[in-house]
Parts: sequence; C-alpha cells; structure tokens
Amino acid sequence: MLYAKALRRIVSIPPALTLVTLTLAACGGAGPQGGGTDATVAGTVHVCSSCHGPEGRSISPTFPRLAGQQKDYLVAQLQAFRDKTRADPHAQTYMWGMAAQLSDSTIDGIASYYSSQAPVAGTPNASPESAAGAKIYAEGIPSENVPACMSCHGEKAEGNGPIPRLAGQHQAYLARQLEAFQTMARANEIMHENSKDLTGEQISEVTAYLATL
Repeated sequence: MLYAKALRRIVSIPPALTLVTLTLAACGGAGPQGGGTDATVAGTVHVCSSCHGPEGRSISPTFPRLAGQQKDYLVAQLQAFRDKTRADPHAQTYMWGMAAQLSDSTIDGIASYYSSQAPVAGTPNASPESAAGAKIYAEGIPSENVPACMSCHGEKAEGNGPIPRLAGQHQAYLARQLEAFQTMARANEIMHENSKDLTGEQISEVTAYLATL
C-alpha cells in the first residue's frame, strides 16, 4: 500500500529524482538518527535492487555486486555516502541522495542482508591477462613497490571486516575504483599508496583475475 501511494506520487517527478524519492519513501522519512525497522530495511533493499540487482547480484558493471560483501565494509561505505565523506564521482551521482536519510539501524540491516547472500561466482578465464593478474594479486610488483593484494584481501579475495570482498566483482567496476584511488577521487591513503604505481595494463590484469574468482 505504501509503495503504491509512493509510486503514484512520483509519476510527475523527473527521472533523475525518481530513485531518491523512492528511497525516501522506503525509509519512511527517518533521519540519520531515526530507528530502522524490518519493514524499512526490506523496503530500502527493494529500492537498492533496482541498480544492484535482486539479492545484490548486479548484472551492470556500473553498480557493484553486494551479495556476500563484508558487513563491516558495507556499513562503512553506506555511512560514508550518507555523510558525503566518500566523494568519488559515482558516489556523488548515485549514492549521496540514496543514503541521505538512512538511519544507523537501517544501514546495519541493509549490510546484514547483503552480507548474508551467496556471492556471485566469478567467470572462468584462462587468458594471459588473467594469469598476469593472478601473479600481481598474489605477489605484488616488488620492483614498483606494489604490495600483494592478497595480504589484505585474502587468498581468495574474500575480504575481512572493513576490507572488501573483491572476488566475482565486475572487472570494469574494480578498474574504476583503482583509478579513483590513484587520483584520490576516492580518498583512501592506503589504497592510494597501493595503487598509484599501477599502469592501466596492470589494473586491467589484476581486475580481470578478480572477476574469475
């Protein structure tokens, strides 16, 4: 009933504002200090699925797969979107408005939901590019002061706590994030240092490998 009313209200709203409006409807207008409920979380997840796919299994490289992502990482990113402290261009375009009205308890519920979903399996790829990426992931590039990704993200790129799962993610999405870390468009000192010396070819290689896991 609430969604039917919300949808009727947004018929005349410009497309660019539609997703934000739906999010506000799903959140019941609660501000960041408000309390979340199971219904609020379910409604918000329903809205999230329009971009991130059912159960967080996105098919578009514009939007990351959330299924099986680390809960602590999801909480941190949603809070950063809400607080506008994650300011890379895609965050501003897609997520600042979407997260603006999320309460801490709703964020926790969303993160719990997506972290409990089965992750998307990678697509097997025996190409030379993927093999080169596997070497970078496991060993880094010592001559260029690039550390092994595995030392933080895990042997199978499963992540841990605030360190994200990378396995099975869209290659293009991962490449865009590494480029954002390089330029500090996405501010993260550790990832800036780890990525700043990677060439475009090396970024393509390591992300091609991660998409296979």
